[in-house]
Amino acid sequence: MDVVFCGTPQFAVPTLDALVAAGHKVRLVVSQPDRPSGRGQQLSVPAVKQRALTLGLPTAQPQAIKNNAEFRAQIEALRPQAIIVVAYGRIIPQWMIDLPPLGNLNAHASLLPKYRGAAPIQWAIANGESVTGVTTMRIDAGLDTGDMLLQAEIPIASDDTAVTLSPKLAELGAALMVETLQRLEAGKLSATRQDHSRATLAPILKKEDGRIDFSRSAHEIHNRLRGFQPWPGAFTQFRGKSLSMIAAHSLPPGSDLVPPGRIRLIEDRLLVGAARDTALEVLELQPEGRRKMSAADFINGYKPKSGEVLGS
Repeated sequence: MDVVFCGTPQFAVPTLDALVAAGHKVRLVVSQPDRPSGRGQQLSVPAVKQRALTLGLPTAQPQAIKNNAEFRAQIEALRPQAIIVVAYGRIIPQWMIDLPPLGNLNAHASLLPKYRGAAPIQWAIANGESVTGVTTMRIDAGLDTGDMLLQAEIPIASDDTAVTLSPKLAELGAALMVETLQRLEAGKLSATRQDHSRATLAPILKKEDGRIDFSRSAHEIHNRLRGFQPWPGAFTQFRGKSLSMIAAHSLPPGSDLVPPGRIRLIEDRLLVGAARDTALEVLELQPEGRRKMSAADFINGYKPKSGEVLGS
C-alpha cells in the first residue's frame, strides 16, 4: 500500500519500521523541523527523520501544513492510499483528512475515548490507572474524536513510569497499525464511533503539574511522580530552594503517622507525610543545583530535622 507517514519523536519510530517491514511503500516521511535543544542549542534532528534517512526514505519537514501550498501539492502528487499519523505534533488540516481513500490513520496511546490529548501516557499513570493501551482511529477535525478501528490493552506495572511505559506502547501501536492496514485493505474492518460521554482529557503537561501537593494521599503523589517523568517531574521546596523527588514509595495508611508535608526521620530513612494518614518514603532526591542523591546522603549532607516542613 502506498502511504505517507507523519511522526516526530522516538515513540513513532517502531510504527515506521513496522510499515516498512510489512512491505508498505512509504512514499514520504513527514516530521517537524529540526529544532535547537540543550544548553548549547545545537540543532536536534527528530528521531523519525533520523530513522527515515537510515531506511533511505524521502523526508519533509514543513514549518506549517494547513496553508502550505507547496507541501499540499507534494502530498497530492503522491496519491497515498492512507496517511499514517503517530505523534506528529501538529493538527491535521481538512485537506489532508479528505485526501486519501482510507483516511488519516492515527495510533493514539490510550484506550479511547479516555485520555484524549497530548499526554495520554503520563496522565494514565498519574491518575492511577492499572490498564492502558493503544487505539487506531481515523482522524477527524476534533481532538482525538475520530471513529475507532482497533484497540489493544497493556497492563501498567506498579513501578512503571512514563519513560518505561512509552516504549511498550510504541511497540504495541506499531503492530496494531500494521494489523489495521491489513484488515482495511482486505475490507474486514469497520470503524466504531466513540462514546463522547465517556471522554476524558490528557492535556499537555505544564511545569506546575509537577509541584507536589501534600493534601493528596501518598499513593496519589507517587502516581504523579511516576507519570510525570522525565518532565515536569515531582518537586517541592526545602529551606527556600527547589527540591526534586526522584524516587519514592507510598506507605500504608497509619503505618507511620506524619503530618502532611512534614519530615520524619527514622535512622537513615526519610519519610514525608501526606493526606489521609499516609506517608511517602523518599528514596532519591535532587536539591536545587546539586546532583541526584540517596535519602541517606541527603540526611547526612543537609541534616534535616523531624518536623521540618516541605513546600514552604
